[in-house]
Amino acid sequence: MSFIGRRASSGRFARDSLVNNDLVHSINPEVYQRKYVFEVAWEVVNKVGGIYTVIRTKAASTVEELGDRYILIGPLNEVCMRTEVDVAEPSNEALKRTIKAMRDHDIKIVFGRWLIEGYPNVVLFDIGSSAWRIDSWKKELWESCNIGVPVHDSECNDAVIFGGLVAWFLKEFAENAQELETDPQPPIIAHFHEWLTSIGLIFSRTRHLPVATVFTTHATLLGFDLDKEAGDRNIYHRYCLERAGVHCAHTFTTVSKITGLESKYLLRREPDVITPNGLNVIKFAALHEFQNRHALAKEKLNQFIQGHFYGHYDFDLDKTLYFFIAGRYEFQNKGADVFIESLARLNHHLKQAQTDVTVVAFLIFPAHTNSFNVDSFRAQAIVKQLRETVNSIQCEMGHRLFEVCLRGRIPQGTDILTQGDIYRLKRCIYATQRNNLPPICTHNVVQDNIDLVLCNLRRCQLFNDRHDRVKVIFHPEFLSSTNPLLPMDYEEFVRGCHLGVFPSYYEPWGYTPAEYTVMGIPSVTTNLSGFGCFIEEHVEDPKSYGIYIVDRRYQSCEESIQQLTKVTEL
Repeated sequence: MSFIGRRASSGRFARDSLVNNDLVHSINPEVYQRKYVFEVAWEVVNKVGGIYTVIRTKAASTVEELGDRYILIGPLNEVCMRTEVDVAEPSNEALKRTIKAMRDHDIKIVFGRWLIEGYPNVVLFDIGSSAWRIDSWKKELWESCNIGVPVHDSECNDAVIFGGLVAWFLKEFAENAQELETDPQPPIIAHFHEWLTSIGLIFSRTRHLPVATVFTTHATLLGFDLDKEAGDRNIYHRYCLERAGVHCAHTFTTVSKITGLESKYLLRREPDVITPNGLNVIKFAALHEFQNRHALAKEKLNQFIQGHFYGHYDFDLDKTLYFFIAGRYEFQNKGADVFIESLARLNHHLKQAQTDVTVVAFLIFPAHTNSFNVDSFRAQAIVKQLRETVNSIQCEMGHRLFEVCLRGRIPQGTDILTQGDIYRLKRCIYATQRNNLPPICTHNVVQDNIDLVLCNLRRCQLFNDRHDRVKVIFHPEFLSSTNPLLPMDYEEFVRGCHLGVFPSYYEPWGYTPAEYTVMGIPSVTTNLSGFGCFIEEHVEDPKSYGIYIVDRRYQSCEESIQQLTKVTEL
């Protein structure tokens, strides 16, 4: 079953044999207004990457248009479900019957409202409750498409189970809707995102369900030499599933022209529509508060920096700029290699110019860690103690000053600051002395000797030396307001920074620069990202909007690094 007949699998996907185009285009407009839309994605109530943002930001406007006829479908993540879903029973009778029918077969389904803007309906399938059906669904996939799924690929096995459940759900719902709705039956549209959901689409088509299908790819799996690349990486079966989903769909869309070109040559089908990812700009619309929010967030960052660099804190925070890069830990795809190299050159240029400007660069990528760095915790504790001591003395000084003035005399120095206060301050000041350099990483990274970020920081000799004008902090964990070291959520952190740097080598769209633009934060992107290409094509002077585009398509890596260094020097 794990063997895949490549010739057979590459020639099985013919849209015309599966699509009744006359039926698709003959729907009465009045009937179409009663349509049901099911959006299927692996990241529904399950934050993994950018698709989670796509779904969240479109939910409110989609619910406004479709109401309760818009239903999101995803796999059950118990941890996320407990905090993000208001569990309830469906009010729609067809949905109620469908869920009951599947529960009668011991399938665990959670229905409720996702606690995001728009409050959309969600259906979440527990994959584990249907694991015993995987062999029959694998057999069906092989017989219909000649695609075999190896036993050792657990992610793909989960996708098979999820796809089987989605197709089963759509079949049950279509039958119940047909029975309950007045003639003619309202159309059912199922929108599938990425290859992980493609099996549900494939089964919907091969079983000839009365469902119109849309498949959106946000990024393709492969490079240029398809069969070789897929075979070398043992993901040929994944590529086949992705390609089958693309060719079986009634409508195929991508999020950018870059992904559209990839699909044309890698998946052998051009997208019918390019749908650039959007943002709910109302969420960020606080133009009159931009400066206030920036100042508040920057103050929190300043406090963290004061602690992290204690003993070497000899730079002016009013002349300090905060740069950052963040995302999935894809070192070259996200352009972290280019960013680190440009930081090293920027550090050299600033030292040569003998400037008093300091740059603190944050690198936020989730890596495998076992604990916080003890030195980082100790640093924050020491500075916290100093801050509390100073605040206490300041309060006592105020009381003493008031008492002296109340007695009608001018205060002397000894009236304000006592000998005991001086001793307390000396103890705290002596505690802030350190012999070692401030750490370049806030956590203990497992196998840090082979970690790409740490290895490149060491190679470029970015060690947070006292004379360095560029300081670096690698935070190998996503930000959270509950983090004891840096208690800020991602949006608040971004508002406190001065520049987001995303010199991506591969980025089908790239949400982050767009988000920072609407928050008033300048950002760097590239012409190899979907967003960068979109801005280049539609905006005459991107720099005036705070968007800097680095050329990584037509320049060498060295030239791109030089260009990025010039941007950061501005």
